[in-house]
Amino acid sequence: MALQHDGWKRAILEELDALHQNQTWTLVPREPYMNVAGSKWVFKAKLTANGTFDRLKARLVAKGYHQVDGVDYTETFSPVIKLGTIRLVLSLTLVHQWDIR
Repeated sequence: MALQHDGWKRAILEELDALHQNQTWTLVPREPYMNVAGSKWVFKAKLTANGTFDRLKARLVAKGYHQVDGVDYTETFSPVIKLGTIRLVLSLTLVHQWDIR
């Protein structure tokens, strides 16, 4: 079981620290009409580009498939962007001599 392995425990603590530092959620009092979303841990061994072991990664994910927009949540946020996209936009701004704001 993953929770008995020191490496996975460390990965879980790193994920929880990141979630708290980024203020990912706000705890609110539970009301009778609210559905509580469950969560689960997803574990993955990350590899380097040449296929060697890099680190263990744990991710806490919500089981959001039972949630209703406007009832259980009011907004979504996904802070995901690929480095290649940033490079492309910066390259275009340089080529076209656009201002970066």
